[in-house]
Amino acid sequence: MVTLDKIVALAKRRGYIYPGSDIYGGITGFWDYGPLGVELKQNLKSAWWKSMVQLRDDVVGVDAAIIMNPKVWVASGHTDSFTDPLVECKVCHKRFRADKVDEQKEHANEHEGNVQWTEPKQFNLLTEVYLGVTEPKQKSYLRGEITQGVFVNFRNVIDSSRVKIPFGIAQIGKAFRNEITPGNFTFRSREFEQMELEYFIKPDEKEGERWFEYWKEQRMKWYQDLGISKDNLRFRDHEEKERAHYARFATDIEYRAPFGWSEFEGIHHRGDWDLGRHKLTYKAEIAGEEYTPWVIETSGGVDRAALFFLLEAYKEEEKRIVLRLNPILSPIKAAVFPLVSNKPEIVAKAKHVYQLLKQDLMVAWDDRGNIGKRYLAQDEIGTPWCVTVDYTTLEDDTVTVRDRDTTKQERINISQLVKYFQEKLRE
Repeated sequence: MVTLDKIVALAKRRGYIYPGSDIYGGITGFWDYGPLGVELKQNLKSAWWKSMVQLRDDVVGVDAAIIMNPKVWVASGHTDSFTDPLVECKVCHKRFRADKVDEQKEHANEHEGNVQWTEPKQFNLLTEVYLGVTEPKQKSYLRGEITQGVFVNFRNVIDSSRVKIPFGIAQIGKAFRNEITPGNFTFRSREFEQMELEYFIKPDEKEGERWFEYWKEQRMKWYQDLGISKDNLRFRDHEEKERAHYARFATDIEYRAPFGWSEFEGIHHRGDWDLGRHKLTYKAEIAGEEYTPWVIETSGGVDRAALFFLLEAYKEEEKRIVLRLNPILSPIKAAVFPLVSNKPEIVAKAKHVYQLLKQDLMVAWDDRGNIGKRYLAQDEIGTPWCVTVDYTTLEDDTVTVRDRDTTKQERINISQLVKYFQEKLRE
C-alpha cells in the first residue's frame, strides 16, 4: 500500500497540493491546490454535478452564501450541539479530541508516559467572524457545513421552480471547522469543500428507509465507477451515541487509507430536524396536504475524495511511477510532444495539434528532453494519453497516441483525434 508521505511528496512536486502560506511556514489545517490539483478538484466536482443534477429530473442546484444570519445556526442547533469532546495535556497544554485515543497515546509517549489529562470538555467547531466597520461588530460564523444554505432556501426553490416531493437540492461549496487536531494531510482540515444533496421526501418510515438505502447504493457505485476498488470501500453505520444531533440514523462510506479506515462521505437520515427548526413546510398542490418533509442527505468531502483518488491511483512499477486516475478525473487529458524540438516543421505541426485539442480538452505541451522522460513525467501526473508528432506525421498527417496504462501506441489521423478522445472519455 502506498504511504501518505509518498503522496504528500508527489502532490507538492507535481503541483497538486501545497501547504497553505508555504513561504511563511504554513498554517495548520489549510492547503493550497496547484495547477494540477485545481483541475482534479474541478473534474471531481463536475463529475458529481453531472451525476447528481444534470442527469436527474428530480434534483436542482443552489450556491448559498458562506456567511449567513447567525440566527440560522441557533435554529439549526449548531451553536449548542456542533461540538467535539476536548482533553488537554496538563504538561504542555496541547489539546486533543477525547475520542482519538491513539493520538493521545502517541503524545503520551513523547513525554515518556508522564502525562495527565484534563476532563473532557465540549469544544464548539464553528469559526467566529465579525462584520461591520464600527463597534460593536456583528458576530456571525463561517459556515460549519454547507447544508443550512439549502434549508433556508427551501421555500425559494419551491416558489421559483417546478419541483415536487420527492426532490433534491444539490450544492458544492466551502465550509470551515475549528478542528482541534488537523492532520493526515488534507484529510482533516479547517477549510474544506463539500458536495451535498438534501433529498426531501414525505414523512413516512418505509419511504425513509427506501430512499436511505437507495442513496447509499448510488453513492457507493459512483466512487467505484470512477475507479476506487470495492475492496477499499465499506459502509460503517453510526452508533446512536456518535450520531450528529440532527441524525435519526447515519452511515459513512469509508476508504482504506494508510492511516486506517476513514470516512469521506456520510449518508444521513435527518428526519424533519432542519425544516422543523426553521419552521418550513411543504404543501402538495393536488392533495392539498401540508407537512414538514423528511430529508435524506448525502454529504461528501471534495478534498478527502481527491486525496483518496490519488492514493488509489498511485502505483510504483519497475521503471516508473504512474497515477492511474480515471481519465474523467485526470487533470490533463492529453500531452502533445514534438518528437524533436530542433525541426521547425515538426514543432509547427505539433503546435497545430496542440491548439486543435485545446479547444475541447485540457492539454499539456512538452518539448523538453527525450521522449522517454516526457512519457515518465506524464505518467506520474496521471495524463492518460500522449500524442507525438514525428517525421511520419509530415508525410501522412497521423500521430502516435500512447496509452498511459498499457503503454501501447497507435497511429491516429489528426482529423480524428478529437473524436478519438471524446469516445475514450465516454467509455
